[in-house]
Amino acid sequence: MSNVREVIESGRAVLGIELGSTRIKAVLIGEDHTPIASGDHGWENRLEDGNWTYSLDDIWTGLRDSYKNLAADVREKYGVTLKKIGSIGFSAMMHGYMAFDKDGELLVPFRTWRNCTTGPAAEKLIDLFQYNIPVRWSIAHLYQAVLNGEEHVKDVAYFTTLSGYIHWKLTGEKALGIGDASGMFPIDVEKKDFNEDMIRKFDELVADKNYPWKLREIMPKVMVAGETAGTLTEEGARLLDESGNLEAGIPMCPPEGDAGTGMAATNSVAQRTGNVSAGTSVFAMIVLEKELKKVYPEIDLVTTPDGSLVAMVHANNCTSDLNAWVGIFREFAESFGIEVDMNQLFGTLYNKALEGDADCGGLLSYGYLSGEFITGVDEGRPLFVRSPKSSFNLANFMRVNLFTALGAIKVGMDLLQKEENVAIDSMLGHGGLFKTKGVGQRILAAAINAPVSVMETAGEGGPWGMALLAAYMKNRADGETLEDYLAKKVFVGNEGSRMEPDARDVEGYEVFIERYKKGIAIEKAAIESLI
Repeated sequence: MSNVREVIESGRAVLGIELGSTRIKAVLIGEDHTPIASGDHGWENRLEDGNWTYSLDDIWTGLRDSYKNLAADVREKYGVTLKKIGSIGFSAMMHGYMAFDKDGELLVPFRTWRNCTTGPAAEKLIDLFQYNIPVRWSIAHLYQAVLNGEEHVKDVAYFTTLSGYIHWKLTGEKALGIGDASGMFPIDVEKKDFNEDMIRKFDELVADKNYPWKLREIMPKVMVAGETAGTLTEEGARLLDESGNLEAGIPMCPPEGDAGTGMAATNSVAQRTGNVSAGTSVFAMIVLEKELKKVYPEIDLVTTPDGSLVAMVHANNCTSDLNAWVGIFREFAESFGIEVDMNQLFGTLYNKALEGDADCGGLLSYGYLSGEFITGVDEGRPLFVRSPKSSFNLANFMRVNLFTALGAIKVGMDLLQKEENVAIDSMLGHGGLFKTKGVGQRILAAAINAPVSVMETAGEGGPWGMALLAAYMKNRADGETLEDYLAKKVFVGNEGSRMEPDARDVEGYEVFIERYKKGIAIEKAAIESLI
């Protein structure tokens, strides 16, 4: 305890903060890279004028609250006022669109990754670049605004992601980590920068609009893990810590996306390794040995925080609807006067799923609160469906809701594994789906028919991964790669608990996924019929 106190007081602790879909979490780590304090803030996106968004007030209120709660945790545990920090890193949900004018004012409300309204732009850019441009990507949002004739486009002086925005306001630097940047615009993995040929093609595409900017001029500087991306300014310190205790001048590492922090948090930056982050949304990342043979709209090509090529399968929906069902069971219990411990409730219901029929007894559900590009669904309509012949019981009900949480990601992973023969030596799971020991892990192993490991740090996820990237910048030796730093200084001796796929589960999931794909027609009909 006294050693930890001294590490904090001397400013050697490292901070990572991640703005996730439903939680903003700050994690402070010590010199052995283990968490020593944390703080968080719950928030939710809102659907306003057909756009999923968070307001600037949401962002800063949430950030300050998470930091305040972290500082309170430090004070309570160690009797120390947090003033000095060795290094800081910010991460957030990837993709989306935050556009600013020359005065730094937000031009239109933040358009998050959850919006699937950029289909025409993405289709045009895929054809132009011969490279997959998902609807979530920042460049798709910018070009869709061009196609829509939106008035604000001519006034764009800078556009970036959520993490890039936070970093800019706290440091004054318009920089972005390469992993997050790879969700804005295609990356040249040799040059570790945006693809210049594609930038030129985009400028030619919009030349007739006579905008007063060129694309490169309004994009952030791309940086790789290990580089210093600025320092916390006095203004930035006050933005983050309203108490005035936090000192300026703290080194800041490149801001990253939640995909990159997931890779760091699971030691999945080496080739043939992968990870699955499963929470509000879900994405699977596989570090590739080579380029894919063809362009797949279902598969993003992004990078690790140090710039290696990664195949990413991203689904907008994962646990939100599942969590809502658990909430219904809580209400049911409370209506009988039973006080419910949510961790126990999740654990009980999740484990009940393991008692169900292999194929979920013929049940079908879709947790689509928003559109799902992989399956061609433009809007969300959460559904639960069964036939008169289905075996409808609690075990199968929970099992189908867990299966469907990974349904869309399974469709994309099948392309990598069955069409491209991508090899996976190790797959690690992290995020909320894996908090109940052994359940989400077993379901994922069935979905991808590969062994899955979960580490004890799985619940920490992205914020811890961001802290590791900040620590790498602060502590790395000359020439030390991120892969070596993580393997030898962070994860040595910690391989996690490994689970092999169960043959019965794998067979059952294959039956379920065929039902899932056929049932997409029901989901599309619901969009037409249910407003």
